[in-house]
Amino acid sequence: MIQKQNLFYALSIITVLGIFSSCISNKRVIYMQDIPEKNPITQIGELVPVNTEEYLLQYNDVVEINITTSDPLLNTLFDINSGGNQGRMMMGGGGMMNGGDIFYLSGYTLNDDGIVELPVIGKVKMVGLNTEDAKIAIENELKKIVRDNEYFVRVRLGGIRYSALGEFTRPGKYTILQNRVTIFEAIAHAGDLTIQAKRDNIMLIRQYPEGSKAYRVNLNDNKIMASEFYFIRPNDMIYVEPMKVRELGTGVTFLQTLQVLTSLATLALLVYTTTN
Repeated sequence: MIQKQNLFYALSIITVLGIFSSCISNKRVIYMQDIPEKNPITQIGELVPVNTEEYLLQYNDVVEINITTSDPLLNTLFDINSGGNQGRMMMGGGGMMNGGDIFYLSGYTLNDDGIVELPVIGKVKMVGLNTEDAKIAIENELKKIVRDNEYFVRVRLGGIRYSALGEFTRPGKYTILQNRVTIFEAIAHAGDLTIQAKRDNIMLIRQYPEGSKAYRVNLNDNKIMASEFYFIRPNDMIYVEPMKVRELGTGVTFLQTLQVLTSLATLALLVYTTTN
């Protein structure tokens, strides 16, 4: 009888410990908390000064280029790839596309040499330039055939493309037709993170003209709003790992964990009682 009581006490202690070690606390789920300085935003690579980093065009980027001049014939030629069809496509896009790019057919893609080929003007190298410098590069070529003050040039990114992998409700590849997108907007477009997602240690892989770099970002820390990772950039990949609770297979809430551990404790006690 004493042995059964000792076993019951032991199982009760294990159940209580399991409950408190397996449940997911609100601290691990709530975004942008006021976390002490000991928890840095980035965990991989050197620290980056808090500022907005200027985006430089990369190979295979898709850009929207609009050129208008005082010459109706030139305007017709320039409108071949970026005319009224593009506007209609944007209206039907609803501001977001899953997978492909709305500008892929109507915009211009930087080839493997970082060059776009425009009607009449010809080839213009844009890799490593920001959109303003790309506009100037086009204007310099346009001045050879059009007089000053008789043209208009606009260069914009063809939306913000990114990939959402891991513990998302709807993982996949997305394009948002905006010039700036916060990391929380990107997460919202993918249906938010699952309850088991490890929000304090997500991986963000960022593309640069010279290659790729991986960062670790803490979404629970409100200091992310002052970091360079608050706004995502074209071709970013966001990967979110699951918490250990998913690997262990225990419940997400207190009640679920209690039910699982109580069932295990009851089963263990029943087996012991039957065999003795």
